[in-house]
Amino acid sequence: MFHGRGAVDHFPTPPARIVPGAPASCRGRHRAHRAFSWYLGDAGDPAELVAGFLSDNGLSVRNLGRTVSQIHPDGAGTLCGAALYVSAAAACVMSGAVLGRPSPVPGIPDVYAVVHRHGGTADPVPWLTGGGAPWWLGRWRDSWTPGQHAAAVEAARAAIARGDIYQVNVVGHASAPYLGDPMPALARVAGLPGARYGGVLAGDGWALATASPETLVEVRDGRVITRPIKGTRPATAAGRRELLASAKERAEHVMIVDLERNDLARLPGTGPVRVDDLFAVRRWCGLWQAESVVSAELTGEVGLTELLRAVCPGGSVTGTPKLAALAEIARLEPVGRGAAMGALGWIGVDHVDLGLTIRTVAADGERLHLWAGGGIVWDSDPAAEVAEAAAKAAPLRAALAG
Repeated sequence: MFHGRGAVDHFPTPPARIVPGAPASCRGRHRAHRAFSWYLGDAGDPAELVAGFLSDNGLSVRNLGRTVSQIHPDGAGTLCGAALYVSAAAACVMSGAVLGRPSPVPGIPDVYAVVHRHGGTADPVPWLTGGGAPWWLGRWRDSWTPGQHAAAVEAARAAIARGDIYQVNVVGHASAPYLGDPMPALARVAGLPGARYGGVLAGDGWALATASPETLVEVRDGRVITRPIKGTRPATAAGRRELLASAKERAEHVMIVDLERNDLARLPGTGPVRVDDLFAVRRWCGLWQAESVVSAELTGEVGLTELLRAVCPGGSVTGTPKLAALAEIARLEPVGRGAAMGALGWIGVDHVDLGLTIRTVAADGERLHLWAGGGIVWDSDPAAEVAEAAAKAAPLRAALAG
């Protein structure tokens, strides 16, 4: 659909269906208007370039505290907002971190934004493959064996013992060949229970589906908010009790909450940072997960450029200290994080709502790709960490298989 770089305003194939994070009141009326793409290796600061593109197209991203709902009438053709996707690699560029291994899906842009206007009907669903071949999903191929995953956990524990880091998130990748149109399978992923950002974004020969429950950053009603998730157990009564009683999970979680507090405190134009909710247990598919809410009041001008630089990549998928953890990730993970562990969501005319791309699947023209992992601290058990990653990936694999 899109070739080259920068802004595009011609859409021979519509680029989106249910956009993650988009307001429910606008669903069914999105019409793609213009698009922007940036790939790793392109010139310029991706945070500033995408902010400039969105600003030029009528979104007040230079001052996110400004309410502009008066330009959001219901009439057809009016500005609705924009989908925004940021890869893990682009997030590292924005934060000045060490880059990891190359992405297994290099055809997907590292930053992608699509401005939408209201239309009488929503964009039709694109196909990644031609014809009406029946859906077939081949065998999954993991980027590492369980033993290699466990060895990476041990290496992370050794880095913690040396004092290089306090915590690090270790992620594995898997891919499988497919035949037929992947869109129905991706829609099943987006519809998984607990998917706060459930949706699909698609471009020329690629698509992303997310069932993410986690808010990377939200700006609404004069506050900037993040909701880190850290801590997982099976969604049983015993699993809930175990999660609430686990000193290890709580300590790991609090470390990330402190990191997120620091990230928000770095933003210019914000007041004191507060923790509104700590270690609340939420459900995603067959898992309990612990979530906190961290927020700060907007007291001055805060732009999208500064916001992305402060919060990307999300602390719950990096570790602490963030830059040191990302350097460790680059050493440990054999395959790049690609479409996962980045950001995907909505830039509205009066708010921002970006999800963290955990529980996320990418499709190119031949294979499906997914990623799963977990946070490692000193008392992490390698076998348990391998099992936890498998438990997070299992609902995605089942949904894709159909």
